[in-house]
Amino acid sequence: MEPDTELDSIEAVDRSIQILETLRELEGAGVTEIAEELGWAKSTAFTHLRTLENNEYLVRNGDEYDLSLRFLDFGEYVKDRRAVYSSIEPRLDELASKTGKRVQFITNEHGYGVYVRIAEGNHSVNTGSTLGRRRTVLHATAAGKSILAYLPESEVEEILDRRGLPHLTQNTITDRGELYDELAAIRDRGYAINHEEHIQGLRAIAAPVRTPADEVVGSISIADAAHRMKGELFEEELPELLLGVANEVELEIAYS
Repeated sequence: MEPDTELDSIEAVDRSIQILETLRELEGAGVTEIAEELGWAKSTAFTHLRTLENNEYLVRNGDEYDLSLRFLDFGEYVKDRRAVYSSIEPRLDELASKTGKRVQFITNEHGYGVYVRIAEGNHSVNTGSTLGRRRTVLHATAAGKSILAYLPESEVEEILDRRGLPHLTQNTITDRGELYDELAAIRDRGYAINHEEHIQGLRAIAAPVRTPADEVVGSISIADAAHRMKGELFEEELPELLLGVANEVELEIAYS
């Protein structure tokens, strides 16, 4: 029988990844704690921990292990691997300074919305997002919806099959038909709106950034407390400003 490549995996690699993720969640731990958390024998946990330490992916302080700074190097590489990730930073800073709001650049990876760049204005609100954080809420954020709107339908279907449409607030779209209607409306106006669909009391608008080949590389969003995101500011001024910045980034991509 031919192996099912979708299910094939190397157990040792899976276990090492579990250890890395667990150490991050626990903010460091010893062999016993890791073994209990994962339901492994202490000898198994110890072997994997020592292997990762020997390869300098973990550091040990006494009996406790934690992630090493090698991941910082990996993170910086990933963050800057596409020219748009670094070129967009000054524009986000300028947009945050001009609006006083939280401005973010989010991209799609494996159906997650990943925060690649964040800039904060004088009146930014804390949305819980941090650099590198992944969220399964593409359907419930302005940035996520603006990305979905310009993906092939087959890819959107795959993401929805894997990540679902979790209910987050009373305004979250949880019906596929309704979501597809919303994505069509986004393509018509060129930007997406989040009416407290992800976090109660938070509104946002977002515009996609695309290459000349129409590939969506990410989305720029502006978010703030709902009471400050309304009227002409929310409906006209911010969308016009946002679309202008997205267009500048797209031109830079096209002619870089």
